[in-house]
Amino acid sequence: MQFEVWAPQAGRVTLRCDGVTRALERDPEREGWWRGEAEAHDGSRYGFALDDGPVLPDPRSRRQPDGPDGLSAVVDHDRFEWSAEWTGRPLPGAVLYEMHVGTYTPEGTFDAAAERLGHLADLGVTHVELMPVCPFPGRHGWGYEGVSLWAVHEPYGGPEGLKRFVDRAHGLGLGVVLDVVHNHLGPSGNYLPQFGPYFTDTHHTPWGVAVNLDAPGSDEVRAYLVDSALAWLRDHRIDGLRLDAVHALVDTRARHFLEELSQAVDELAADTGRPLFLIAESDLNDPRVITPRDRGGLGIHAQWNDDFHHALHTALTGESQGYYADFARAPLAAVAKTLTGGFFHDGTYSSFRGRHHGRPLDRTRVAAHRLLGYSQTHDQVGNRAQGDRLSALVSPGLLACAAALTLTAPFTPMLFMGEEWAAGTPWQFFTDHTDPELAKAVSQGRRREFAAHGWAEQDVPDPQDPATRDRSCLDWSEPEREPHARMLAWYGQLLAVRREQPDLTDPDLADTKVAYDEDRRWLAFRRGDVRVAVNLGAEPADIPLGSREARVLAAWEPVDVPGADGLLRLPGESAVVLLQE
Repeated sequence: MQFEVWAPQAGRVTLRCDGVTRALERDPEREGWWRGEAEAHDGSRYGFALDDGPVLPDPRSRRQPDGPDGLSAVVDHDRFEWSAEWTGRPLPGAVLYEMHVGTYTPEGTFDAAAERLGHLADLGVTHVELMPVCPFPGRHGWGYEGVSLWAVHEPYGGPEGLKRFVDRAHGLGLGVVLDVVHNHLGPSGNYLPQFGPYFTDTHHTPWGVAVNLDAPGSDEVRAYLVDSALAWLRDHRIDGLRLDAVHALVDTRARHFLEELSQAVDELAADTGRPLFLIAESDLNDPRVITPRDRGGLGIHAQWNDDFHHALHTALTGESQGYYADFARAPLAAVAKTLTGGFFHDGTYSSFRGRHHGRPLDRTRVAAHRLLGYSQTHDQVGNRAQGDRLSALVSPGLLACAAALTLTAPFTPMLFMGEEWAAGTPWQFFTDHTDPELAKAVSQGRRREFAAHGWAEQDVPDPQDPATRDRSCLDWSEPEREPHARMLAWYGQLLAVRREQPDLTDPDLADTKVAYDEDRRWLAFRRGDVRVAVNLGAEPADIPLGSREARVLAAWEPVDVPGADGLLRLPGESAVVLLQE
């Protein structure tokens, strides 16, 4: 078979495959590329040596059986027999569910997670969004320190395990979205700098030097990232990609990398006949990220909307530290602004950043499904000192309000695994670094970080302690008992209402009308004929909804429809969804 590698600075490149060494030749058609033939089959172990140095894994490795530092393995994707007939599920109308394979079950594998996918199909989820699955050191970790951007973490089940998971999901009617990290690679097992200028010190990110998107050699680096993205969608039949922290993709070229990537994905979608999409994590609050390319945007199909989360979190918890400060001044007003305008910071002053931030969305041109709304994510839970979920911070009634707002808002809703039954397990930051010095630095750094915010070091879980990961695994006995069973039923009821009421998937962001009372802590909004009301206060609230005849579609506590006076009397810490006819 043909082997090739980009190594523009090398004077000699050799291939080591199944114990046999042979020299590669320069490719006359592609500058910096080396190629050669060797006998190989699925599972053959191989690597490249540059200038007679050590044998290194292939930058485009499809499999790392022995981890990031080991030899690569050949993968014949045609060997897998797909069983599900699958034409795809588009993003409009979707409900996403963020899952970490390593803690969704105690086993922490694709196969174990696949056995639990029926739960999500029954609940009403449409897409599973997997946190990163590229290889990383050790067995357990979040996945954001990954390397080998074409390969799959072996302890999860490797490429075959991922395919079995995707096939099972598709068989149940679930799409699969994969979180990919292009803005940096992990410090351990990262051999890309030895092959070529994959990184540049011209720009910097919170994780070190930036990926080279605009310096000399960046054509090949961009192709490396684009091709890896397409490989997930093509070879593993993934339906969409979540792009981690795109604001850290520093690119000064006239055509931004994200525009190039979105065009490539759209072309693959046309070729395969399947709807494929990209979802950005963006801190920019810049509508151009989700504006189509033919209208001058970058063409990303959707983005996470942290502003909705921050507004909702402050309204529920009263927290006002850090980036919550601006939202906490008038939290229900902040929720109302995001429900009707998408962004809270749309050119306003951000005290957290010490400057003005964001730009307004054009509500008449940006479809509401292009923003993802959520009350919890891996970031917002796991980056707390003790990984405490919303269920550890507020009452079941307030959790019910959060669910109602998330699942009936104009946005594409996303749940974080276990949220649907108010999981009592935390989700903490954990690592399994095999380098002792790096492991020590991570543990000490985590504790110092939170000590600066007033936490005692002994109260901050050690990321390297296996017990930290074990505590973060979902407890699958919880959904069968109270109070978790009631919350699970509530999520199922809200998702059924969302499916049955077309107004709740209407993409017209401008059609949402909101009223609220900051002092009495109630908020209500209208989407077509559907009315949603939440009372975050402890006492009952009289909420003016008008005198049109109505019926209750879902209610956390028993509630009567508004009478002739048009007032809805809503119990404290409760939510209701009505249809006015």
